[in-house]
Amino acid sequence: MTGGKLRVFIVDDSAIVREILTERLSKNPRIEVVGSAMDPYIARDKLEKIDVDVITLDIEMPRMDGLTFLRQLMKHYPKPVIVVSSLARDGNSAAMQALELGAVDVVPKPGGPFSVEEVVDLLADRIIAAAGADLGRLEECSRKLNALPRSAVPKKILAGIKTTNQLIAVGASTGGTIALETLFLGWEPDFPPTLAVIHMPERFTATFAARLNELCRVTVKEAENGERILPGTVYIAPGNYHMVLRTSGTERILRIASGPKVCNQRPAVDPLFDSVAEQVGRNCLGILLTGMGRDGAAGLLKIRQAGGHTIAQDEASSIVWGMPKEAIDLGAADRVMALDDIAPYVRTKV
Repeated sequence: MTGGKLRVFIVDDSAIVREILTERLSKNPRIEVVGSAMDPYIARDKLEKIDVDVITLDIEMPRMDGLTFLRQLMKHYPKPVIVVSSLARDGNSAAMQALELGAVDVVPKPGGPFSVEEVVDLLADRIIAAAGADLGRLEECSRKLNALPRSAVPKKILAGIKTTNQLIAVGASTGGTIALETLFLGWEPDFPPTLAVIHMPERFTATFAARLNELCRVTVKEAENGERILPGTVYIAPGNYHMVLRTSGTERILRIASGPKVCNQRPAVDPLFDSVAEQVGRNCLGILLTGMGRDGAAGLLKIRQAGGHTIAQDEASSIVWGMPKEAIDLGAADRVMALDDIAPYVRTKV
């Protein structure tokens, strides 16, 4: 960091994308773009000569793909990396692999439903968050997850599963893909319904949910408007839409809708937490995980004030200890826990 600015390096095979990102990001008073490259080989040579704080990385590039380059970066030149990927299905899958390899975050490329202004604003926020990431913790989590078997896990069909009034609500942001995967690998098929919000762009959430569904013993899916929530299922809020809980008769259903950003996020954690505090109260377990900013802190406090039980991830296990810290400072957390300890603890409470 020079003069208080974050030094950013852009790796993308599109000259137009490199030019746009360089020009627009440089207008941010906290960011300085110190270089760019059209492929990983050129990037490697340049990165040997300059110091950078954050790298943005395309996935599909000539000569060497972004995933291969990311593996080399994390091994020889570990820096916070943000993937800038297209919305194509294959690109989404590769972006999820990049997060498992140690990328801090993913944002969409400009184009389609995302304007240049939207992407640059989002990318600038994610760059600032990524610069504060604990790379040691990120590498440790990635190493643990990649050591696990990656074959699809068969789902248990629980005949006559008893209904429950309990509900689990989870929020996460930067570093949240790894945190949620770690958490939900410990979820059991007879757990109450789980509603989760992660700050992730539109369409990427569907790929993320499908990936978790392959690995976890519970069903994981992207939430749909109007669906009834069921035990043994994790519902991921769709990117660019808020998710809240509503009651219809004796059933609890999900409402998925657009609307103003909350804490500069959509989806945001606070609307979900606010709704479950109101609808579920003391039968809710709220969990706030790694992420930059304050989204979810006020909502977690509302869950606690409604009689629910609340957990905030501790600093040592967080990749970015922002949102959980805000919650702790507000007095919103009943417990402050390491990520690996949360799932075993939840088993004693549901």
